[in-house]
Amino acid sequence: MKEIKLLSFKGPGRLEAGCDEAGRGCLAGPVYAAAVILPEGFFHPVLNDSKQLSHKQRELLRPVIEESAIAWAVARVEAAEIDEINILNASFLAMHRAIAELKIKPGFLLIDGPRFNRYPGIPHSCEIRGDGRFMSIAAASVLAKTYRDDFMQTIHEEFPAYRWDHNKGYPTREHRKAIQLFGSCIFHRKSFRLLDGQLDLFNLSCQL
Repeated sequence: MKEIKLLSFKGPGRLEAGCDEAGRGCLAGPVYAAAVILPEGFFHPVLNDSKQLSHKQRELLRPVIEESAIAWAVARVEAAEIDEINILNASFLAMHRAIAELKIKPGFLLIDGPRFNRYPGIPHSCEIRGDGRFMSIAAASVLAKTYRDDFMQTIHEEFPAYRWDHNKGYPTREHRKAIQLFGSCIFHRKSFRLLDGQLDLFNLSCQL
């Protein structure tokens, strides 16, 4: 596994918070974001972009991150809010909410991805594929992913037909088929295309 480097601090005593989101491409559920301030020199051999880790690895890393971090926070933006402001702005808003909840104010933000809405009073750097290059962003990706997965598991018990325990709200064929059969629910993002073209054609042919 490729080793991730930790970006050197920008100045003496200035803390960096890594920020990342989870659930941006889903059809249902909130988008989650996390902000994590790690101690200088922190290293863990397994820590990586959460998408490169197994469920077991993410679950093992979560308490390590929470116990080792100088400060961390997780926040979310609900599906209805996503429909109002669009998923890009919702992702930025989730990060802003996580940053605001940090018990210690960071002096610099490392943002995963090419764009970000500036957080008041804190400079930032946008890092493409930052979750695979910087420990603090990777840690944020693990927290955002695990907290979101827990939420999707919880609402799966209320709406088991969509199989959110397996697909976590992502646009799998089984998820879209369930939407076709049972319709959408309060957790679906109505501004997203909930059915793919093939299912649309299938539904049309059944009506002819």
